[in-house]
Amino acid sequence: MITSIAGKNTFLVAFLLLLSGCTSLPRSGPDGQVVESKAAITVAKEDRKVGIDYALLDLNENTLGYFEAPGSVSLRSSFGGRRGSPHDVPLGYGDVVQVAIFEAQSGGLFIPTDAGSRPGNYVTLPNQTIDRGGTISIPYAGQIRAVGRTKEQVESDIVEKLKNRAIEPQVVVTTVTSRSSQIAVLGDVKNPAKFELTAAGERVLDAISQAGGLSAAGLETNITLQRQNKTATVGYRAILDNPAENIFLSPGDTVIADHVRRTYTVFGASGLNGQFDFADTNLTLSDALAKAGGLLDSKANPAQVFVYRTVGRQSLQRMGVNVSSFKGQVIPVVFRANLRDPAGLFTAQKFAMQDKDVLYVSNASSVELVKFLDIASTVTSSASQANNAVK
Repeated sequence: MITSIAGKNTFLVAFLLLLSGCTSLPRSGPDGQVVESKAAITVAKEDRKVGIDYALLDLNENTLGYFEAPGSVSLRSSFGGRRGSPHDVPLGYGDVVQVAIFEAQSGGLFIPTDAGSRPGNYVTLPNQTIDRGGTISIPYAGQIRAVGRTKEQVESDIVEKLKNRAIEPQVVVTTVTSRSSQIAVLGDVKNPAKFELTAAGERVLDAISQAGGLSAAGLETNITLQRQNKTATVGYRAILDNPAENIFLSPGDTVIADHVRRTYTVFGASGLNGQFDFADTNLTLSDALAKAGGLLDSKANPAQVFVYRTVGRQSLQRMGVNVSSFKGQVIPVVFRANLRDPAGLFTAQKFAMQDKDVLYVSNASSVELVKFLDIASTVTSSASQANNAVK
């Protein structure tokens, strides 16, 4: 009887070994050993180490201040946009204007006594382009400064210089072409172009509308406003949600629509793995985890949540990190968040995610034991089935 049982066990072991090496078992492709054995040349380091040095930073009260979510940028606070009225549109270089001079009666400086059938007691001067000197020329008044002044100011100046020679003169200045008050709308809009500002005043969204609207999804589009030497960028959605950000434009402004698809990648013991869009203007680590389905209670180790990112050398130096062993201006950094600590959730709420970050949630140590037990259970079950088959 003992011999019979020993024979069955020997057969069982041989049967299992045969199955483990059988090439007919289901497989999605060659395993690692086959790939390595069939390679003509293998280029690898000892123990298959990748060989990329990186810095490990724990997210805590000391490091968080350098990487927390920035305050939202505001066009209104950056440029002082007014809510009630548009900016004044003064005359500028290259503008084409028309000047009409009225007199109270004929026989004056511009209206002859025998005006006869003239349609009115006024004269219209030929159109003039404001020259590089910033002036226009008016007969009997000379050169009149126009650049940087409103039409009303130029009219008053002309009247002042003609009042002792013309009969109760009145002046009307009309803008024919306003090249100096143009704004440019560029980037991801349907019809990039230059547009003239009007006295009614155009806002940021008006300019985008004149350019045919956005050519890409608004949720992933940033709007940059350039004015003289100042630049500010906000999300298109932020302008829609907050009308105060839809400020009036000024002559010479440039509006740039920039479609940037910002993504991050999630691996490990999270509810979902894959690539995710930011969607929000400012995405924090807690937001990123929530979009990925959170941590899996049965697998995740909350104390070992990692964010992989490259960080500028100077940023680490400002933190007091010794970066002498690293080369180059960009250093690989792994941020480690401890969400097992209740205070760790506050750091996750403040830590700002960046485009192309990699978020990895580590497995708990017990998961490896569970994997081993699953394998052992599978082998035991197979052995039992094979033993029954032998009987």
